[in-house]
Amino acid sequence: MTFWLTALLIWMAAGARVGRVLVKPATTARVAIVVAVASVAAAATVSVPEIALALDNLVPHGINGMMFGDRMTVAAWLLFTVATSVVAAAAWPVVSRQNLRQIALVIYGIGLIAIALTVAWSVLFGWVMTLLGCVFIAVTGLRNLDWTALGRGIALYTFGTIVVGVLAALSIRRLAIGELPARPSAPGWYWPLWQIASLLIAVGAVWIVIELWVRARVLLRQIRPLHHTMTKRFPEVVAHDQTSSATQLKASDHVAQIMDALYLQSGGGVELAAAGMPPGSAAERAELVARWAHNPLGDVIVDARWIAPPQGVSPRGWVQAIARAFDAEPGHPALSPRA
Repeated sequence: MTFWLTALLIWMAAGARVGRVLVKPATTARVAIVVAVASVAAAATVSVPEIALALDNLVPHGINGMMFGDRMTVAAWLLFTVATSVVAAAAWPVVSRQNLRQIALVIYGIGLIAIALTVAWSVLFGWVMTLLGCVFIAVTGLRNLDWTALGRGIALYTFGTIVVGVLAALSIRRLAIGELPARPSAPGWYWPLWQIASLLIAVGAVWIVIELWVRARVLLRQIRPLHHTMTKRFPEVVAHDQTSSATQLKASDHVAQIMDALYLQSGGGVELAAAGMPPGSAAERAELVARWAHNPLGDVIVDARWIAPPQGVSPRGWVQAIARAFDAEPGHPALSPRA
C-alpha cells in the first residue's frame, strides 16, 4: 500500500507541473522539470512489487542475466537525472537562454543513448551514469540555495537527488561484488530511502505552488475581519465580476479591495493638515491606521499618505500588518471561520 500511495503522490506532483506548463510559457527548463518528475513517478510505479513482478515476468530470463524490472528502474532514474541536468545547466552563469536549447538537445541525446545501453547492455553502466548526473545536480543545487520559496524547493529537490545518488552508489557496489542492485521493490533497509528520495524530489518540484497556496490561505484568514469591515462599509470596491476561485487570486483581490476601501475612507487622496506626517515606524503606523479603520470618527486622523505602504513594505505585507493590529483592537467583529 505504501508503494501505491507514494506513486500516486508523485504522479499528482507531475500533474501539477504539467498544469504549470499549460498556464505559463513552456520553456526548456519547465518542460525538463515535467520530464524529471514524471520519470520519478514512473520509477515509483515500477517499484510497486506487483508491477515489478509483472515486468520481470514479461522477460522471464531477463536481459544479459539481469531482470527486466531492474533495467526499467534504472532507466527511469537515468531519465530523471538527464532531465534535471538540463534544469541544472540553466542555473550556471555560462549558459544563456539562447544556447540552453542546444545544450539541452545534447544532454537529451547523450541521455537517450545511455538509457538504450542500460536497457540492452549493462545495468551497472546505467547506475554509474545516474550517479554522475546526481553529482552534477547536487553541486548545482547546493550552489543555488537561499532562504526563499524557490530556494527551499531547490533544497528539497537537491537533498532528494543526493539520496538517489547514495543509493546509486550502493547499487554500483553491490553489482561490483556480484549481488543484485538496491532495488526499491526488494526487501531491505534501502527501499524506504527510495520512497523518501522520490517524495523529496516531488515535493521540491511543486514547493513554490504549495508555499504560495499556504501563504494565501494564512493571509485570507488574517485579513478576514478587516476585509469584512471595509467591504461592508464600501461595497463598491468589490467588482461584480470578481469571482476568483484560486486561493492566490482571491487573496490578491482582497488585499486590493482593502486598500481601495481605506483610500476611499481617507477622502480619496485628500491630504489633511490635521493628520500630519505618518510615523516613521511601520508597526506604529499600522496600529494607528487599524484604530482609524475600526473607528473612523475616533481621535485618529488619517489621510492618503498614511494609507500608502511604507517604503520597503509590499501592499500585501502592509495590509497584513494593519489586519494584525485591527484584530488586536477591542470589539472588532467576530466572524465565522470561513474565508
